[in-house]
Amino acid sequence: MRKEFFVLQVDGISIVGQVFLPGEKGRYQLVCLCHGAPSGSPPEPGDGGYPELAERICRKGFATCFFNFRGAGDSGGNLDFLGWTCDLQAVVDYLWNLDNIDNSSFYLVGFSAGAAVSIYVAAGDERISRVAACACPAHFGLFTESGSPQSIIDRYREIGAIRDDDFPPSLEGWFDNLKRVTPLNFVSRIAPRPLLLVHGSLDETVPVDHARRLYEKAGNPKKLVVIDGAGHRLRRDDNVVGAVLGWLKSPRPD
Repeated sequence: MRKEFFVLQVDGISIVGQVFLPGEKGRYQLVCLCHGAPSGSPPEPGDGGYPELAERICRKGFATCFFNFRGAGDSGGNLDFLGWTCDLQAVVDYLWNLDNIDNSSFYLVGFSAGAAVSIYVAAGDERISRVAACACPAHFGLFTESGSPQSIIDRYREIGAIRDDDFPPSLEGWFDNLKRVTPLNFVSRIAPRPLLLVHGSLDETVPVDHARRLYEKAGNPKKLVVIDGAGHRLRRDDNVVGAVLGWLKSPRPD
């Protein structure tokens, strides 16, 4: 396995990522991981985060990319979900031109808000071969109803996802950008490319009904996997990782 770092400039913001390759030569199926919104919670002991998950997937023979959206990790900028779609589009463009990538097998695997952004971008970019959306909200009503607009912005400022004192220039504009990414409005455009929806039966943040609504709206081929007893944080769940990898390796999923 070898690892390559990259930095992209998107809207004048540095987007930092890394690509894990199974070997020195060859062309590999690609998995691009998309993380969720920052929570501010400290990592659990021994949690290697998304880089650890990327390495795990890479060991199964996939080229694997992980990057930070704006407002998260080592990337610059401030949390903005419509801006996240620009970040992912730029990463897709970058990965598409790498010599080691099999462009016929270009997969997005997103979690929570990252899953929503994956659906949005894939709906308009047919280079994406498949999408796996884990703990994906069907809409962001639950987000906007969790507190006043100002309190939500203040919370993200406290955890470092919003870094500039003059951001956002408009509360209304920030929330309008959020609503523009609503997955229910875009999930039907994934077909005829395969879609996998994975959700925990006990998701405390995004109720499992969201997955069922997305499944109903999506075209074929599509698959819904509900992990019994699982909550919202699916990245470290072996059942989830196994379900996603099995689906990605299948020749033509139903």
